[in-house]
Amino acid sequence: MDAREIAERLQAKFGGDSVTVTAPAVGDAAVVVKTALLLDVCRFLKSEPELGFDYLRCVSGVDLKDRMESVYHLYSMKVGHGLVVKVVLDRAAPEVASVESVWKSANWFERESYDLLGIRYTGHPNLERVMMPRDWVGHPLRKDYVEAESYHGIPTSRPDPVGGKDA
Repeated sequence: MDAREIAERLQAKFGGDSVTVTAPAVGDAAVVVKTALLLDVCRFLKSEPELGFDYLRCVSGVDLKDRMESVYHLYSMKVGHGLVVKVVLDRAAPEVASVESVWKSANWFERESYDLLGIRYTGHPNLERVMMPRDWVGHPLRKDYVEAESYHGIPTSRPDPVGGKDA
């Protein structure tokens, strides 16, 4: 089943403007889903026998300067096809429902996107920092992130071993 067929199934279930198909240059077919429908769409993608997306490969947060995206790479072990699902988020307050209740593997991925990009996954059972210290200020993979000169008195940069300047 290709992206267009999957999108048609989603549009029939959730409404004509709920899903749009994108044409990736490489990789799996991709659809963009309205943010408010993400959790319901994911449940449908997993439970519908002909789709059977039983494996969440990855969740990635993406900062595109004017907006944020949360990107879900799905695969069906029994049917043998993949799909990329994207949601577009407001950059000022990026928030979307957690899909951890659908695929347990989302737990770590969502925490990482929260920690590094500030995307809030509502309904996540433990949305806390996973890489940065709990009291770290900001989200270091955002394009507008400004690194502090020190953290608890420890410099956050180090000398360049070749040129003698900060790296």
